Order: sequence, then structure tokens, then C-alpha cells
Amino acid sequence: MATSRRALLRATAAVAAGTGLVTGASPAGATAIGRPSPRPDTPAAALAELSTGNRRWRTLHQRHPHEARPLRQSLVSGQHPFALILGCIDSRVPPELVFDQGLGDLMTVRSAGEVLDEAVLGSIAYGVLELGIPLVVVLGHQACGAVAAAVEAEETGAELPAHIQYIADQIKPAIDHTHHGAARVDATIDAQVRLVRSRLSREADLAAEVNAGKLAIVGARYELSTQLVHRVR
Repeated sequence: MATSRRALLRATAAVAAGTGLVTGASPAGATAIGRPSPRPDTPAAALAELSTGNRRWRTLHQRHPHEARPLRQSLVSGQHPFALILGCIDSRVPPELVFDQGLGDLMTVRSAGEVLDEAVLGSIAYGVLELGIPLVVVLGHQACGAVAAAVEAEETGAELPAHIQYIADQIKPAIDHTHHGAARVDATIDAQVRLVRSRLSREADLAAEVNAGKLAIVGARYELSTQLVHRVR
């Protein structure tokens, strides 16, 4: 895409140390109301901001930042989100809450089990190539129903209804056959994050941004039981 077009669009537009997205993340200056602080513009800064926000969320110190009237008006002219979250549709894992971010902070793409298709890939490419987002997070989560359904379908041979079978078929390559029962589902949740992250990293346009140091694509997992987001390596 033309450099001038990117420039125009841009112009108008973790947790406890050692256990979360990053080690020893420090607050990145988010404010509860009013004008937003400068957006993180590097992969490391974006990751640190998400980690700090998740710490606030899981310790019940959420700020719900960037919601005041002046900011709402400023966003009419454009957006400049600092991270893109590819997450599951699960109602218990809304990225803006999990990372305690506000309007204009995150671009979110959600599909059952973080399944990729052309619409999802196009949405991610738009965020990275047109809006200059420096961080993509593939976010799986504990007790993922889509993964559980894919595992059960493979084990029983049952055909899932309507378009749900498509979701299961897309997750199937990630099923971890070294485990059994509930452990298989849990291991497959992580394996699906790794698979999707790997696929994104092989996309030529995204890989070019990674190689230039402008983008990081990371895998992560949200634990429903503790509200902790941690890296999936």
C-alpha cells in the first residue's frame, strides 16, 4: 500500500513480575478521564501497556480509561489504536475489560477459537498496514468451548450442526494427542494459539513488518479463574 495513504490514515486517526505478558511491566501513563496519554508506538511499549492494564483488571483497580466526552469527540476525526487483539467470541473475555483499555485503544477481532479466515486476516492486515498498529495478540482462554467442541467432534466422529463444523475443522490441526480428557482440551487451547500465531507470522506483509521491527505477533492466554493474561510461547 502507498506510503502516502498510510501516512494520511495515521494522521487522521504483565501483571506480577515474571508471570504475565511481560516481566516487571510499569504503568504507561493511562488516565481515567480526559485526553489520552501518548499511545505506545513500539511492540514492547504496547505489550507493557497491556500487561499493566491486565494487572489493574485482575486486582480490581480498573480505571476504565479514555471514555470522557472530549476524547469521544476527538475520535470522530480518526483512530490510532496501539494493539490488535485476535480473541475468541466468549462473553467472559472482552479484550477492552481484560486489559482495562478504553475508546480508541484497541482494535479487536473475535472469532470462535480465534479461527482465521479471509475476513479475519483482512481485518488484521488493515490494522497493521493501514493504521500502523505495532502489536498483534492472539488471545486464547481457559475453558474454551470452541476448542472443547472440536476435540469432542474428533474423538466421537459426530458432525456438528450448521456452520459450527467449520470452526471445529479449523481447530482440528491444533488438537494435542499427547494428552487425554480435560488435559487434551487445555493443551489444545495453547496449541491453537501457537498455530494461529504461526500462520499470521507467515503472512508476507505482516512478516515484513516484523522483520523491520515495527510489529510483534505474540500468543497469550486468559485464565478465567485468576483473570491473569500470560504469554503462550
